[in-house]
Amino acid sequence: MEREPDGSTTPTRREYVKYGGALIGGGLVAGCSSGSGSPDGSASTDDETAAATASAASTEQGYAVTMSPVGTVEFGSVPTDVAVYSLLYADAAVAYGHSGAVNSLGFDAETGGNTLDAYYERLDGVSFDSTELTQLNAGSGDVQVDKELLYELDSDLHLLDPALLDSFDGWDRSDIEDITDGVAPFFGNTFSRTHGAPPEGWRGSYEYYTLWEIVEKVAEVFRATDRYERLAAVREELVGEIQSSLPPESERPTVASGIFVEGSFYPSKLNSPGFGNAHTRPLGATDAFAGTDAGFGTTYDYETLLEVDPDVFLHQYGIAAYYDVADIRETVAADPVGGDLTAVTTDRFYPSGTPVQGPLMNLFQLEMTAKQLYPDRFGEWPGYTQGEPYPEIPEAERLFDRQRVADIVAGAFWEWRRKRRPVRTRAAGANSCRAGSTAP
Repeated sequence: MEREPDGSTTPTRREYVKYGGALIGGGLVAGCSSGSGSPDGSASTDDETAAATASAASTEQGYAVTMSPVGTVEFGSVPTDVAVYSLLYADAAVAYGHSGAVNSLGFDAETGGNTLDAYYERLDGVSFDSTELTQLNAGSGDVQVDKELLYELDSDLHLLDPALLDSFDGWDRSDIEDITDGVAPFFGNTFSRTHGAPPEGWRGSYEYYTLWEIVEKVAEVFRATDRYERLAAVREELVGEIQSSLPPESERPTVASGIFVEGSFYPSKLNSPGFGNAHTRPLGATDAFAGTDAGFGTTYDYETLLEVDPDVFLHQYGIAAYYDVADIRETVAADPVGGDLTAVTTDRFYPSGTPVQGPLMNLFQLEMTAKQLYPDRFGEWPGYTQGEPYPEIPEAERLFDRQRVADIVAGAFWEWRRKRRPVRTRAAGANSCRAGSTAP
């Protein structure tokens, strides 16, 4: 709290963001501007209401954003210190000009930062500093987050799905409510990645979103709807160009997606719902695993994969991430059975994108996948060396304009609109805080 000259106190900016919005449901009520409840659900006094109003007026007009499963979160100002678990939300923060707000990543922060920078290398002036980030995941083999880390970070906002945390050992709903009330609200949606089932207590009204629906909501959090609209226009044009140039379905390759670890393939379906396939599903390739049991928890050995024998294998997390796909390809090729795979004999065993992608990553990963699947339509994929940036592609062979995207991230789109051509826009408006709205 900040102390006034008369000895009274008013909420600081962080306190206003923290208490202005909370999980709806589970006993926590969002601080709606039209309501009279305090963060703990008790009746607030006129003095408390006036203090909160004064704090909001000293920063900017309050606004609210709604997303499942958290419900509506109300903000008194744009968050400047944000805990992040997934690269999706880190990439979105960068896209909207708030890379400096990110204080953490879920997994190896150095690797995650390297993955982002591998793409950003091709965007003039765009970068991500991961050197001081906290790693939220314990990294011990089991997916786990220490609750104390969230208290220590003392963030303005947690760009994390509380349902994901509730799925970890040692977490329950009361922990999430305590952190929401004592530190800051949560705002995130993870299970839209594969349309997987959240923990039982969250299933009743959990909603699934596309990647670009999620990043639109994140844009509202950062008051960056202008950037979102222009990036979405780039993506719309890119997908339109790709889809208008696809070969007939009968001429498209069969494609397998997955990872390879210690002699086993972990497959995933190419065209199934979820933002994890936002870079593959629009390309309309024939899924080699369609009609099989491929999915989370299944494994294929060499013989089983040879029965499927895809024309192309897309190895996930292949760009400056966790796997050296060139080395993996050599391992597979050296196996008596693996060496007979069509994707290996035709040299179409490719490093592929990261499923937990944000808006900037998605643009590059769409381009990459189009070149890998349809080189005769979109140009040859130039190859990739692990640890290097996304490969440099001659300007005439690029599927989207790098400078246009860099200008959007920098906020220089007005000049772009004047010199180039107008893009579709819509009036930006914050979601209202709806009375009676509840989370699962």
